[in-house]
Amino acid sequence: MMKLSRSLLSSRSQLSEKLLAGEANYVRDGLKSHVLISQAGMSTTGHDVSAKGSLGGRIFAPYYVYKGKAAFSVDPVLPTFMKLDSGDLKVKRKGVILLTFAPAIGERKYDWAKKQHFALSPTEVGSLLTMGPRDSSEFFHDPAMLSSNAGQMRKSLSIKANADGFFISLNVANNILKTNERFVVPVSTAEFAVMKTACSV
Repeated sequence: MMKLSRSLLSSRSQLSEKLLAGEANYVRDGLKSHVLISQAGMSTTGHDVSAKGSLGGRIFAPYYVYKGKAAFSVDPVLPTFMKLDSGDLKVKRKGVILLTFAPAIGERKYDWAKKQHFALSPTEVGSLLTMGPRDSSEFFHDPAMLSSNAGQMRKSLSIKANADGFFISLNVANNILKTNERFVVPVSTAEFAVMKTACSV
């Protein structure tokens, strides 16, 4: 049993090194190590993690969904780290999944200058990942919660199931500017599956 355990640890370690170096080219390596890929993508203890949060030179691209009245993107923002005198790294800012919404201004045209952001925390991402085809979720943020402007702006993100997938809507109420913006994007079951997969990696 000890030999088997050591053998598994050794093969997992070798595969982790391949994954972090970008050398895992075989489908079978990827299939055997779905869990390992997730761990490698989320690990903050490896020697390849830089202070800026990059992992072994990996680049993460946003996923866009364009619809008639609005569009949005799903973009992973890696955590940032500060280097301690001991040489160890400490989390300076936690990573998030950044949702960016923009209103449509014509056919296949969107005004990204009027974009609004909603940053999903790791726990909120967990809620999204565990959603079933008939589930709904709602998240509330106050961007100025710890300042004197607390309560002046409120953001709410709603994900509600429908017959063809989900409605994802963002409502931004700004009491300072006296504005209330709302973005609603219908998302197909396939698009939502891509979102969940992107968030899980």
